[in-house]
Amino acid sequence: MNEQNQPATVRVFIALAPPDDAKQELERALGPAYRTHPRMRWNRIEDWHITLAFLGEVPAAVVPLLRTPLARLAAARKPLDLALSGGGHFDERVLWSGVDGDLEELGLLAGEVRAVADDCGAPHVGRPFRPHLTLARARRDTPACAVRAAAGLAGFTGRSWRAERLHLVASNFGRGPGPIHYRDVGVWNFGQEPRP
Repeated sequence: MNEQNQPATVRVFIALAPPDDAKQELERALGPAYRTHPRMRWNRIEDWHITLAFLGEVPAAVVPLLRTPLARLAAARKPLDLALSGGGHFDERVLWSGVDGDLEELGLLAGEVRAVADDCGAPHVGRPFRPHLTLARARRDTPACAVRAAAGLAGFTGRSWRAERLHLVASNFGRGPGPIHYRDVGVWNFGQEPRP
């Protein structure tokens, strides 16, 4: 793709990604909700993530500026032990699973990531950090679906897993009402010096 075809802005966020087996465990727990609420807009399991900082639309030129400080931040941190647990909803429309484990360290990491973004000219968008994994959104005509699905997850406790990498992710909304697609534009291992 030549420079003329490069987008002027890109929608990005910084996140942790649970391993496949932890996501599959949660997916099995969601089985009844999938069957009972098929009209909800369910996120694809391969896209499930824990957002540390949502940056929104940023100039494409800012993305390379984030890479080095995020790599340094990851190198200076240890992996975190986390687990997916329970469920809830935001505004009776957004269904999520909660996060347990090293929550104090997770909060510190989110603060550091947000500071890096601010320093690079891409301040985070949104509310204070509340660790969760977004699963689905209810359609406007059936808002109670998220509330009922969250109740079904209340007793869910997933296995512990280790978050070992920091992800810088771009989302591609495409055209029309189709699904959102995500792709990593940077991934760094915790506790490892980045390669030159």
